[in-house]
Amino acid sequence: MIQGMKPVRFAALALAACVAPPIIAQGPSPAAEEQTRWWTHVRTLADDNLEGRQTGTEGYRKAAAYVAEQFERAGLKPAGTKGYFQSVQFTSRRIVEAQSQVVLVRGGTAGTADVLRFGDDVTISLRAELTPNVEAPMVFAGYGLSAPDAGHDDLAGLDLQGKIAVFIAGTPASITGAPAAHYQNWGVRWPALKAAGAIGALSIPNPKTMEQPWEQTAPSRLNPVMTLVDPRFNDLAGMKVSASINPASAERLFAGSGRTFADLLALASDRKPLPRFALPSTLRARVTLDSTTIESDNVAALLPGGDPTLAREHVVLTAHLDHVGIGAAVNGDRIYNGAMDNASGIATLIEVARQLAAAASRPKRSVVFVAVTAEEHGLLGSRHFAGEPTVPKDSIIANINMDMFLPLFPMKSVMVLGLDESDLGDRLREVAARSGLAVMADSQPERNRFTRSDQYSFIRQGVPALAMKVGFDPGSPEAAIDTRWTKERYHQPADDLQQPVDLGAAVTFTRLVGALSADIANHPARPQWKASSFFKRFEPRYTPAGR
Repeated sequence: MIQGMKPVRFAALALAACVAPPIIAQGPSPAAEEQTRWWTHVRTLADDNLEGRQTGTEGYRKAAAYVAEQFERAGLKPAGTKGYFQSVQFTSRRIVEAQSQVVLVRGGTAGTADVLRFGDDVTISLRAELTPNVEAPMVFAGYGLSAPDAGHDDLAGLDLQGKIAVFIAGTPASITGAPAAHYQNWGVRWPALKAAGAIGALSIPNPKTMEQPWEQTAPSRLNPVMTLVDPRFNDLAGMKVSASINPASAERLFAGSGRTFADLLALASDRKPLPRFALPSTLRARVTLDSTTIESDNVAALLPGGDPTLAREHVVLTAHLDHVGIGAAVNGDRIYNGAMDNASGIATLIEVARQLAAAASRPKRSVVFVAVTAEEHGLLGSRHFAGEPTVPKDSIIANINMDMFLPLFPMKSVMVLGLDESDLGDRLREVAARSGLAVMADSQPERNRFTRSDQYSFIRQGVPALAMKVGFDPGSPEAAIDTRWTKERYHQPADDLQQPVDLGAAVTFTRLVGALSADIANHPARPQWKASSFFKRFEPRYTPAGR
């Protein structure tokens, strides 16, 4: 028993008993007992009393204690640095908007000042240690990408020294698939901009590809933003200012330039090359922050392997436990419960742990189950675990991540992020076929989901990884349900316990993850990146040709 666990156990069980029953969209129904267990985890973790499980809060601590308790009940061994817990240190920042300002200055210091309104026109990104006061010229840098091995470099020959790069989010048609996801990641984009001399960046979302409208996402600017204290994991060093501009307000950036944002956006929407040019105005930013240091835990447990030799290798299963906490009220509701994002993934993580631990034959390799913190702040908990794992780093052979897999309708297929990047995809095809499930690649690669969740932390360490979701055909009624969910419930209070959930699909998905995990753990060979995979470059033994 973990010290201090018993009071939380009683609270968690009482909580699970009093919340409302699920709204179930009926589909194929595996064992009712499995459905009940899975839903009990979701309703416990997504209850209002946990207040949205914001990283570092009491609600998150209770959620972490609940997960540790479930791991212990399943018979798993602690795999943290303090029992089941691995502590992670963060700097938490909030903007003090009343003491902050962003202004476009035209015509020099004596020129006109166009004040951008927080929320309506601009939001400040706090994932870097921003400078309190900045005034610098701006340069439009197209897509703001340096991808020479993909035949595209917006920064080549562009004078960004001491300037702020302005770009439209997206990629040209020449960059697709995995490279598109990789090069748009801030951990890749900013070092390239910094090397070109930039001191900051302004991004303009493309309304055509935005998952949610600006008006829906802008209120989150007041939420805390966290970064890892450990400087080894700071990809944004040197960034003095970072902001996002409402596309409805972006025309003001280009006033007097001889170009219009409307014309540039039309090019970007067609994924055509964009021009690059100096902007006639400068940006003046004053940013006042309220900063503090906090601690939050990853929760890690170990199922030792049954083979004396292969047990020294580890398959790591992950799902993020955090959500975004309490925020701006929507229809009077301020609690962002995160039922599908990602209590659902944690429920599957717990149930797969229980299934593998109870199996008649234990997997040959060891399996580590990690409920990670701070995914919503930039994959930070998994970044810490993948960089400082509690098992030998070179013993980790694969990662399977579960994030918002959306059991909203009967499961007939599985959508796989990273399907053709490693032979994990081939193994999944075999496992899925035994369950009568079709397998499909990501039908929405433009959303860059393969690099937007915790599997990417392991990929960056060279570990083959994939993530899975309940599949659907493009243009199908199920696709419409998925799209509507994203627009109406993603990162909204409506992602709560009062939404349609297909428990049959949830259990089918959980069984698939368990079967795949066992297959990887029992396979004679370690998973391998495919020679054609863009991500093979992260493999420690891989050296790109010509280097």
